[in-house]
Amino acid sequence: MNNQNMKIQNPETQVQKTPQMNDRDFINDCLATEKYLTGAYSVAMNEASHEHLYQDLNQIFNETQDCQRQLFNLMFKKGWYSFEAADQQKLNQTYQQFQGYTNQFPYNGNTIS
Repeated sequence: MNNQNMKIQNPETQVQKTPQMNDRDFINDCLATEKYLTGAYSVAMNEASHEHLYQDLNQIFNETQDCQRQLFNLMFKKGWYSFEAADQQKLNQTYQQFQGYTNQFPYNGNTIS
């Protein structure tokens, strides 16, 4: 089966197309904002020099990330967010390529205790 140009998408919830913003526009705007904020909070956490500040930023980051995920799920559920299906042959090639890198990882894939 050829996955070329195959979309993964739920049936689209229709919205009125008018010059004013509709539900899809508002949710899309919120989603873009949440994506921007998670990136900004990530940078701020990397730069935080005080542990309590880091913990506060981390909590806000997690809440923002959860909100972003809920907005994404809503858009996907309504059919307003879709994906191109990946070609299985390309997936297999990429998997094989990166599987070969595992012998270069330190600790043979074991985590440090």
